[in-house]
Amino acid sequence: MRGVSRTADPAAPAAQNPSGQNPSGKSSGLIRSSLIYTVFTMISRFLGFARDLVLAYYLGASTFIAADAYNMAFSFPNLFRRVFAEGAFAAAFVPAYSKSLASDGEEIADRLAADAMAVLAVATLAITIVAELSMPWLMYVIAPGFEGPKHDLAVRLAQIMMPYLPCMAIYAHLSGVLNGRNRFILSAAAPILLNLWTLFAVWPAHSPKTAAFYASWGVIAAGISQAALLWWGVRKSGAEVNFVRPRLSPEIKALIKLAVPGTIAASAVQLNIFISSILVSGVQGGRSWLSVCDRLYLLPVVVGTAMGVALLPRLSRAIHGGNHREGQAAIDEAVLFSSAIGFPAAAALVAMPYFLVDGLYTRGAFTHYDAQQTALALLNYGWGVPAFVVNQLTTRVFFANQDTRTPMRYALIQIAVNIAAGLALFRVFGVPGIAAATSLASWLGVILMIAALMRRNLWRPSALATSRLLRMAVASLALGVLAWLASHFRAQIEAPLHGLHVMGLGAKEFAVVGSAAVIAALYPFLLLASGGLTLAQMRMLLRRRKA
Repeated sequence: MRGVSRTADPAAPAAQNPSGQNPSGKSSGLIRSSLIYTVFTMISRFLGFARDLVLAYYLGASTFIAADAYNMAFSFPNLFRRVFAEGAFAAAFVPAYSKSLASDGEEIADRLAADAMAVLAVATLAITIVAELSMPWLMYVIAPGFEGPKHDLAVRLAQIMMPYLPCMAIYAHLSGVLNGRNRFILSAAAPILLNLWTLFAVWPAHSPKTAAFYASWGVIAAGISQAALLWWGVRKSGAEVNFVRPRLSPEIKALIKLAVPGTIAASAVQLNIFISSILVSGVQGGRSWLSVCDRLYLLPVVVGTAMGVALLPRLSRAIHGGNHREGQAAIDEAVLFSSAIGFPAAAALVAMPYFLVDGLYTRGAFTHYDAQQTALALLNYGWGVPAFVVNQLTTRVFFANQDTRTPMRYALIQIAVNIAAGLALFRVFGVPGIAAATSLASWLGVILMIAALMRRNLWRPSALATSRLLRMAVASLALGVLAWLASHFRAQIEAPLHGLHVMGLGAKEFAVVGSAAVIAALYPFLLLASGGLTLAQMRMLLRRRKA
């Protein structure tokens, strides 16, 4: 049997001073891990943004049926991608794997990982086969508003993309193995392949329908290459996670009991987004408008996901080692770092939604009407962004304590509220009402989870953390004012840029990108002015510290 993994050190003490800083270097280690994950995930998101721009150009939104058909068809396997690949499954698996590494050694831990992968692969393959055969009827459930040619096209596209699911299951599981060993680069970088394959596939298309089919085949190529990349990464890490015959051992049964409710809990936001797409399926262009919104408001959620992924192994080790103080400091740090991004992102999305959507997307088949409707929905998603971000962290605190049922209950409450509020607000406000319902449900879920964590003494934000959060909120409000001014004086900003054309980009594109860049560059100064972050803390975050 091989020795215990070097990454698992539950007994290591975390020396801390009363101010909450961690001179041992674990604080900077958490941030470095999350920064690694964030950097590669942001690269993927920006390439995904380029992919969306190209797809919007070819498919449009309300003009052609191919847009809604593709976006609806892709949302089904994409739901599984977000559930499995973006941390939800790993959130349930990593604590068990980390605990096994620490207590049993690498050989037994890898055997657990191999057994789990075998069961997961068989289960997702069975789901894929059932979905392929039942898709003509299943589409009536997930897109009840689709009729005739739109329904038929969505069915064909979904059947092409469904094999993405078992690929994502294997990829996600292997990501959990790497994350349990404190390796985050490949799991964060692999989604880049989805964007590259889609861009490569759609480029020669000559019609919206052709583009939809080409993009769908690109998804399958991406799934295979992503799973292969993670398989290679796991082998390079020294882990021996091989394909074995599936068996429901006592350890796997225990893992399933944690993983099923854990996956539901960690995927509340994604499930609410998917439910929203069902509710708007009867509106021509509605699914495509929400797809554009997803790209913009989910961008800051990357930070929350990254912090959650990096937090979980550290928090699990602190809990198993009985180091309550270290765990509290880790959660405070993760919430503060995530909120430093989530708060200003929410302020900007609420203050300048049309400027962003029109400047970035309106071209080709994507019309000004599409931009107006998308902006209204984006505004209502915007005020939910802080809740989307914090949701990624609060669920991990429960997971680290190997409690997946409590956050699952709150996730189900969120889903129920989202459906009820979505139906009510959709009747009054249309598609923007669907977005408002999702934000409302997410805020409710986060409040309930924070209250439960405080009651159980699993986490209570320190006075210093609370003060810094309030100061960050003030800085973000100031940023929102700047964003509103940029949107209000858009014509004046664009005026000097008229006549400027570079690679098909004109005044409106340069105006929105330039305005966003200037506002983002001013945000650190707003943070310093408000006291949300000090110069010493900035230097600590940027400086590599020895553990």
